[in-house]
Amino acid sequence: MNHQETLTTYLASFIQGLSNSGVRDVVISPGSRSTPLALLIADHPKLKYHINIDERSAAFFALGIAKQTRNPVALLCTSGTAAANYFPAIVEAKLSRIPLIVLTADRPHELRDIGAPQAIDQIHLYGKHVKWFAEMALPEIGKEMTYYARTTATRAISMSIQQPAGPVHLNFPIREPLLPRLTPSPFGELEDQSVIKVKQGSTLLDLGEMKTICDRLQTLEKGLIVCGAIDYPQFSAAVLEMADSLGYPIIADPLSQLRSGTFSENNIIDSYDAILKDIVSDEMLYPDVIIRFGGMPVSKPLTKFMKRLEGTEQYIIEAGDSWRDPINSATQMIYCDETLFCEGLLNQLDTKRHSKWLKMWQNLNQIARNTIINEISDISELDEGKLVLELIKRLPQNSHLFVGNSMPIRDVDTFFHFNQQNIRVLANRGANGIDGVVSSALGASLYGESLFLLIGDLSFFHDLNGLLAAKMHQLNITIIVINNNGGGIFSFLPQSNEPKHFEALFGTPTDIEFEYVVKMYNGKYSKISNWDEFHRSINEAITLKGLNVIEVPTNRDVNVEIHRKMWKRVSAEIEQYVHGEIE
Repeated sequence: MNHQETLTTYLASFIQGLSNSGVRDVVISPGSRSTPLALLIADHPKLKYHINIDERSAAFFALGIAKQTRNPVALLCTSGTAAANYFPAIVEAKLSRIPLIVLTADRPHELRDIGAPQAIDQIHLYGKHVKWFAEMALPEIGKEMTYYARTTATRAISMSIQQPAGPVHLNFPIREPLLPRLTPSPFGELEDQSVIKVKQGSTLLDLGEMKTICDRLQTLEKGLIVCGAIDYPQFSAAVLEMADSLGYPIIADPLSQLRSGTFSENNIIDSYDAILKDIVSDEMLYPDVIIRFGGMPVSKPLTKFMKRLEGTEQYIIEAGDSWRDPINSATQMIYCDETLFCEGLLNQLDTKRHSKWLKMWQNLNQIARNTIINEISDISELDEGKLVLELIKRLPQNSHLFVGNSMPIRDVDTFFHFNQQNIRVLANRGANGIDGVVSSALGASLYGESLFLLIGDLSFFHDLNGLLAAKMHQLNITIIVINNNGGGIFSFLPQSNEPKHFEALFGTPTDIEFEYVVKMYNGKYSKISNWDEFHRSINEAITLKGLNVIEVPTNRDVNVEIHRKMWKRVSAEIEQYVHGEIE
């Protein structure tokens, strides 16, 4: 069999294995060495491919698709620094538990380490940031090799979705010539190949262990359930029912998917960040036990609060084998599927607890929420916190909100209050970086109708190349750019007290006119100057198609003053309530 037939049969078997194992989307960064893989992927009848020229943007675009669909997405590039440009998104995928199948083409072994062009060391290129790495064999023919190619694809998918999910990396050395056979299609010949199925199980506690935990919790009235970033469709109903029976409030991070839905808000506490910001008499809030699900919450006051809880039992529930306890506070690390844990505990509970503890947290939450709304609503100037309040009111039912890091996600934490609009909130909170956010949101928009991205100006600037995907693939997205001309979050940090070098090192104003960039990518652009214009822009955005960018200019210094005044007012109201309760 000649080289072309060998190349075609071997790589087509691998690609068929991807399809058989559930991959539907592949993001391709154009290049030469990856030619046979790219052509065969494009020719596959069941795979949908998406071209993204900039490799860094491409990787984040794939991450966004996987985040939105909750399914593994493949990612292909040529050899050399193209593969290195995937690195930031792979780091994010590992930490945020997103399944990516990273396919890198490579020079064959005889062309490595001898000065050949576009050749770098790609073996274990991503180190511990991938769950699994395999250096693929050079294309050969025969039953064993086609079986090897097909089963390696299946194994890669299985590894990527096994909890905790994450990226895997397969490196393909390929010799020239690089053109495969496309006619007749090789995939028709592969339809009769046996399909290997991998059954994924769920981690469970035995009934005895579950009963022990249940018996203990029934003796502890003062409990908190803390839900960080977790996005499993069945989890919300299970944890809400468990919380209702235990009589425990749920500290609901915006990425917990518990802030918006058609369920009851009875146990949901959404203003904990403001409650805990500067409260003096917080001992009465100390729980006897914390049950924590998902990643660490966005809120720093909450993190500090949990860290100083000496004597509080803290259970961390993990579906996989990771160890997410950066505050070193866990008393029990419980490896169990999060939904099954809630359901199992619920089955063991004897009665529903009616708790004064829950009522106290509900009262505090209502006080904090009302104070925030009252303090912010009357502000006439464009303000970042009020922007979140006004945006959420106008988002349509079942929409998606992708949130940038730094101040946007923190403002969403403070100002996104419970509603029944069923808004799904997404963000890249694995490494918390500002890179690739535009591309991730665009990837999510591929399958997420009515998607809005809330992002700061520096983060928007950081991924302007990502806007090309909107133009190439006719994606529908509204991007709200909060432009305070720099790094607004640093104005809240101690370095803001050192004015001598603050602007150069931390404020980093760019003075960019984003209008020209948006028009370059055929987008609609508007810059608003008052709240009436903002309301009109959001209302129009709901029906607009294509790329739509709304720039909201704000003032960093004024924003800090408004936030601090609001927090001070909330703290005063909370203290008044606390002292009244104590007396």
